[in-house]
Amino acid sequence: MKQHSDPSDAAIGGNPASESKDGSCEVVRDPGIPFIEFVTIIAMIMALNAMAIDVMLPALPAIGDALQIVEENNRQLILLSYLIGFGGGQLFFGPVTDSLGRRKVLVSGLAVYSAASIAAIFAQNLDQLLLARVLQGLGCAAARVAALSVVRDCYTGRRMGKVMSLVMMVFMAVPVVAPSIGQAILLTAGWRWIFILLLLAGLAMLVWTGLRLPETLPGEKRRPMVLSHIVDAYGLALKTRVCLGYTVGLAFIFGGLFAFLAMSQQIFVDVFGLGKLFPIVFAAIAIAMAVASFTNAQLVEAIGMRRLSHGAAVIYTSLGMVIFLMSALGFENLWLFLICASLVMMSFGFLGANFNAMAMEPLGAIAGTASSVIGFISTLGGAILGYIMGQLFDGTTQPLGLAYMVYGLCAIGCILYAERGRMFHALERKA
Repeated sequence: MKQHSDPSDAAIGGNPASESKDGSCEVVRDPGIPFIEFVTIIAMIMALNAMAIDVMLPALPAIGDALQIVEENNRQLILLSYLIGFGGGQLFFGPVTDSLGRRKVLVSGLAVYSAASIAAIFAQNLDQLLLARVLQGLGCAAARVAALSVVRDCYTGRRMGKVMSLVMMVFMAVPVVAPSIGQAILLTAGWRWIFILLLLAGLAMLVWTGLRLPETLPGEKRRPMVLSHIVDAYGLALKTRVCLGYTVGLAFIFGGLFAFLAMSQQIFVDVFGLGKLFPIVFAAIAIAMAVASFTNAQLVEAIGMRRLSHGAAVIYTSLGMVIFLMSALGFENLWLFLICASLVMMSFGFLGANFNAMAMEPLGAIAGTASSVIGFISTLGGAILGYIMGQLFDGTTQPLGLAYMVYGLCAIGCILYAERGRMFHALERKA
């Protein structure tokens, strides 16, 4: 496999890292398949996660009625159970990918995701469905950790930021169409057909990945599954200031996103009375995020991950304050809310990929473990934070504005921790 030296190699006795003209470390390894196909495969694997969440949103009332969920806010457990499996599973699968390689974990995860979808199809009560959702999340967790590790095996620096932005751009096409797909299924068939769709998507990616995506972790770079080594790797990730700061910051950003997902159906249907127009409005907001991810991919190599994401964090927080104040003053206006919500999602388009890339960049030698730590903290932490705000839903948009405002301020604090009090500087750190 063709490669330039990895910045992490220098730390473990390898060749020194190559540097871009601005002094940032860069690495490019040929993944063995065309670049467009590589980005598409990684993006579609990540999109299985979005599909498992967003396609479910219009179906929550129908599932609640079928499974006799009396309290409306408890429908959010269908989302939370998946996120618990998805977030918690990542902590385990990181060391496994560093030991066994990426392909085995990726293929196994997709197989579990597909099997769990079958279990959800035949679930007869809420407990069975929640168990199937946890397992579905575990399968997707394995696939996500392995996929992100593949990206870090092949790229670093601003180049990795660009790849992650392209992945996010394709990934965000799913939330644009997923609620409409879920609504269409409900109009023509029962809610169980949504899980049939997830099964078919999981099987499709299982076959495509198994046939086309090569192993990107050479045997000589694999780490043995020794408990002390795993603990050391976790410790290294948590002690690396940049990794910890941006990972926790990402958890707060996800907290706002998951709060929106948890409350979106209630906000648009109950507060603004959109009914079956909900998927269309949700798609419009998701398009804003996709546009931002595409723009980030075009700008990140020239401007840098830090300038783009730091600015987006400030905008994200400010918009949360606007939504909170509008609702607190009794001014619930659909169009103003849509504008603010779309701008928040655009801000997230500049935050997610860049925070993730910056957190992983210093830890190329333990990419799998780093990916698992980042995914565990950001996803599980974000799910819990989102659920807390979701349970505060009171028939207004005020709890959502509060989530964006408070969690955004916390994310800015994490940036200041990671960067030792600095913001908006241009150069990416050397690993």
